[in-house]
Amino acid sequence: MELSKQRLREKTLSRFNYVRTCVLARELCLLVRTNRVAFNREDVKRCCNSISELCREAGCVEQSELCHEAAEAVEKDEEKYLEICQQSCMKCGEARQPSMPKKKTSYVA
Repeated sequence: MELSKQRLREKTLSRFNYVRTCVLARELCLLVRTNRVAFNREDVKRCCNSISELCREAGCVEQSELCHEAAEAVEKDEEKYLEICQQSCMKCGEARQPSMPKKKTSYVA
C-alpha cells in the first residue's frame, strides 16, 4: 500500500510541476499572441521573458531560448518576432509531457 501511495505522490507532483510550468507558459503565450494589439512592445518583451523562464524551469531549453530571442526581436522587427514566436510554439507542441512508463506485468501461472 505504501508503494502505491509513493507512486501516486510522485505522479501528482510531476503533474503539478507540468501544469505550473508548461501549461501556464502555453496559456500565457496564447494570451500574449491573441491580444498582441493591446500590448506595447515593452509589455510583450516582459511577458515573453517570463514565459521563457517558465520554459527553462520546465527543462525546455530550446523553447526558452526562442522565447527570449522573440522578446529581444519584438523591439526591432515585428515580422522577425512573429516568426520566432511561431517557431517556439511549434517546438513547445513537440515537447509534450512524457507519459509515465507503463508498468510491465508478467503472467505468472
